[in-house]
Amino acid sequence: MKRPLAYVTAAWRGDAIYDKDRAIDYCRAIYDAGYLPICPSFFIPIILHDDYVEKEIMSKEYLKQSKILIVCGNEIDGTVYEDIKRAEKLKIAATTLNGILALKEENYD
Repeated sequence: MKRPLAYVTAAWRGDAIYDKDRAIDYCRAIYDAGYLPICPSFFIPIILHDDYVEKEIMSKEYLKQSKILIVCGNEIDGTVYEDIKRAEKLKIAATTLNGILALKEENYD
């Protein structure tokens, strides 16, 4: 089964351990819902360190290739807001993690 790419965004706390654990949990739930999660906020800083321009370019490219944007967590910060606006411009569907999980559950009824 080919899984559509799902771009993961969230309002990260800035606590590396907590954020990593949340990213793993979010990505696992999204994978279980039938998508291939991509979480640039989690891995791009490891690759590009402090190069903001390259981070923006790389994040935009991943979003362009995604089928859906999934907003995780209960907060919306500036990064999440920008991701939602970019998805709208690219005509990429956006939902929340709770929404995607509810859709998955409906498929089993």
